[in-house]
Amino acid sequence: MRGWLREAAGGLPRQFWFLWTGTLINRLGSFVVIYLAIYLTQDLHFSQSQAGLVLGAYGVGGAIGTMGGGVLTDRWGRRPTMLTAQFGAAALMLTLGLAQGFWQLLAGAWLLGIFAEGVRPAFQAMMVDVVPDRDRIRAYSLNYWAVNLGFASAAIAAGFAAQVDYLLLFVVDAGTTLLTALITLVFLTETRPARAAARHARGGPGLGTVFRDRVFVVFLALNFVIVLVIMQHMSTLPIAMSADGLSPATYGWVIAVNGLMIVAGQLFVPKLIDGHNRSRVLALATIILGIGFGLNAFAGTAAFYAITVVIWTLGEMLQSPSNSALVAELSPSLLRGRYQGVNSLSWSAGAALAPVIGGFVQQHAGSAVLWLGCAVIAVLVAVGQLISGPARERRAAELRVSEQAVTGPAPAATEMPHEEDMASPRAVRVPADD
Repeated sequence: MRGWLREAAGGLPRQFWFLWTGTLINRLGSFVVIYLAIYLTQDLHFSQSQAGLVLGAYGVGGAIGTMGGGVLTDRWGRRPTMLTAQFGAAALMLTLGLAQGFWQLLAGAWLLGIFAEGVRPAFQAMMVDVVPDRDRIRAYSLNYWAVNLGFASAAIAAGFAAQVDYLLLFVVDAGTTLLTALITLVFLTETRPARAAARHARGGPGLGTVFRDRVFVVFLALNFVIVLVIMQHMSTLPIAMSADGLSPATYGWVIAVNGLMIVAGQLFVPKLIDGHNRSRVLALATIILGIGFGLNAFAGTAAFYAITVVIWTLGEMLQSPSNSALVAELSPSLLRGRYQGVNSLSWSAGAALAPVIGGFVQQHAGSAVLWLGCAVIAVLVAVGQLISGPARERRAAELRVSEQAVTGPAPAATEMPHEEDMASPRAVRVPADD
């Protein structure tokens, strides 16, 4: 057991563990997004379409935040970008909890999305900076494990908190976001490339370079489409369960299965997928996701919903570390923030559209059509992963060679940055997702 633990978690840099700790704390209090759909429809009595628009506004804000955060990560620095977003998100979380009218909630969700998601590119770029290539699958699996340990705990605790007072969800979420910002402020150091490299990045390729990278854009398009499926568990799934007479607390326990499974099994995934073709792993993961969500069409009890969560969680466990490590390999070092920002955009855009599309389909065509449609979409994405995979692997290999030729060996993760590179503010929180 000790040997397995050392193999799974040993040898990673100190700064990675501060990032990991911040992720865990933040996710332990991530109450609001989990229960926002229920809060809007049951407590504030919004329609399904109105709830979808508010959740979509969060996603639109997130898309803006990830793009802006990606540019700031390369120009301003990882640490200041993270701090600005984190402190801003803590304040906006409380503001959203006090809002009542539809337009107030719409605007509040939009602003919260900008700050809460703006941290993703900086966080991911810093992780790529400090973790060497050979350890990235392990590092992403460990971080994903922390995300889901926090998520499982939050889903259960938030269900009980919602029965006391929905405002408590917003207060706790704001508090853990603030604590994460303090960890960033006190313990994290800047990891942006040296000043000369940063100046070259400002005068050289920019955000347009990312969108002209066809291999990367095709990969993100596939990711965006499957995000439309995955994000239904935060929007239309709780509404479907409520329509079947299940309580918010029951939804909390059912969705917590997702986090508990990942906590129990995610650290075994790197060894499981080691040596296998990544495109096939991603295709298989997508098929499993589609089966899990598709079976919701036949669910009506808490036990059946829990079984569907078990199935799509298996797909998620295979997909997440492979996806994150591949994005890291396809990101040139001087444009790392921008690439991570555009990658996060696929999640934010999916988060924006998933509740809008899902809510509309659910309201006008019914839940069965929604869930079976998710299964069909997953099959199409799996085919796309198999077709586009060889070009991605060639690009990753070419980039490794060119980076070594231009920059030489990567600096040690403990190398201290120049003092001038550590000035300024910063941004918010996790990755989910992702």
